[in-house]
Amino acid sequence: MIAILGGGVSGISAGYHLGLRGIENTVFEKKPSWGGLCDNFTVDKKYRFDYFVHLSFGDDEYLNKVFSKSTDYNIHKPIGYNFYHGYWIKHPAQNNLASLPAEVKTKIILDFINRPDITDPKNYNEWLLAQFGDFFAKNLPGAYTRKYWTIPANQMTTDWLGPRFSLPPLEKLLKGAFEEQQENYYYIKEMRYPRKGGFKAFLQKMAAKTNIHTNKEVVLIDLKSKRIDFSDHSSVYYEQLVSSLPLPELIKRIKDVPSAVLEASKKLLNTSGQLVSLGFNRPDIPKNLWFYIYDEDILPARAYSPSLEALDNAPADKSSLQFETYFSKKKRAKLKGGALIEHIVEKGVKMGLFSNKDIEVSDYREVKYANVVFDFNRKKNVAIIHEYFDEKKISYIGRFGEWAYLWSNHCILSGKRGAEKLIIDQ
Repeated sequence: MIAILGGGVSGISAGYHLGLRGIENTVFEKKPSWGGLCDNFTVDKKYRFDYFVHLSFGDDEYLNKVFSKSTDYNIHKPIGYNFYHGYWIKHPAQNNLASLPAEVKTKIILDFINRPDITDPKNYNEWLLAQFGDFFAKNLPGAYTRKYWTIPANQMTTDWLGPRFSLPPLEKLLKGAFEEQQENYYYIKEMRYPRKGGFKAFLQKMAAKTNIHTNKEVVLIDLKSKRIDFSDHSSVYYEQLVSSLPLPELIKRIKDVPSAVLEASKKLLNTSGQLVSLGFNRPDIPKNLWFYIYDEDILPARAYSPSLEALDNAPADKSSLQFETYFSKKKRAKLKGGALIEHIVEKGVKMGLFSNKDIEVSDYREVKYANVVFDFNRKKNVAIIHEYFDEKKISYIGRFGEWAYLWSNHCILSGKRGAEKLIIDQ
C-alpha cells in the first residue's frame, strides 16, 4: 500500500492518479475534511469562504479538463486593483498610474527613466530597482513585500518570479500615467471559479475516486519498519511513502532523523496567514474581485470577494470580503483575533469599502502554513532535506513538500508527477 500524507490538492492528485493505474493507496488527512488550503468554511451557516483567494487560471489542457468535468464554473476577467494612500490604482500598478497625484507620477517616471543598470541582480530588491526605479520599487512592491512575504526585498532571491510582473516599456508607462487604460496588462487573460461549493468543487472528481481517511494526524514515522502512528493511537504499515506535509512538520515526525536534516528544516521560512472574513447585509459592497493594499499602517496585504467569485458563496442580496494578513518567525503578528477584526473594520470604513452598519457577520482564523518564503536559506536547506528523502525513498509533492512557490494548478501537477514517478519505480 502507498501511504500519502496530506489531503490537500497535491495529495488528492497523487492518490487519484495512482488509482487510475489500479495502484492501492490511501490519503491520510489530519483535519475533518480534505482540501488543505483549497478547503473552505462557512460563517453563520450561510457565508462560504475559501482559505485565501483561489482562482483557476492555468492553461494546462489536461488540468482544465479535470476541472470542467468536476463542476460548472464562472469565468472572470482578471481585473484587480491596488490601494495606495487613498488612491485606487488598476492592477498592475506600473501600467496604470493615471489615478495618482502628479508629484507621485513624476517621481515614478523620473526614477523609471534613471533606473540603475543592474544586469545580474543579487536579490529581489535589486531586481525591483532595475525594473522600476527607486520610488516605485520602494513604495509599492517593496512595501507589499514586507506585508506579504514578511521580510524586506533585499532578503529574498529572484528565482520565484516567473511571469508575475508586467514590465512596461516607457511608452506604455507614460500612456498609463496620463489616461486610464482599457487594455488589461495582467499576465492572465481569464480566471475560473466553481459556481457552487467553493474552489474545492474543482477537485470533486479526483476526491470522489480517492481513498481519503480524515482525522488522521501523523505523530511518528518509523522508516525502518515502514510504520506510521497517528494521534488516535492507530497505526498503518506502508510499502511506499508520499508526503505533501510541510517539510518541518514531516522531519520532526520521522524517528531517528539525522541532526543535520533536522537543523536544515529549522532554517526554512514560511508565512502564516490571518484571515478576517466579513459578511455584509447588502449585495453591492465589493466592487472588485480582489485588491492589494500597499499602505503599511493597514495590516492586511490583500483582500478578495467570495460573493463576486460565485453567488453561491453568500446568501441572496448579500455579499462578502476576506482580508489576508501575514506573519512569520521574522515578523510577529501585530494584532490577533477580535483586535485584528476591529482594525480591519476601522480601516475598511476609512478606505470607503463599507460602513459599520453593513457588517452582518465576522470571523477570524489562522493558518500556520500559507506560503514558502524564498530567502537565501531556502535552496541549500531544501537540498539537504530532499537528498535525505531521496536516499530513504520518500516522495515529496506539493507546495510544502517541494517547498516551492506553487499555485493550486501546479500542486495538482506536482501530485500527478509524484504518482507517475512511483509507477515508473515500481
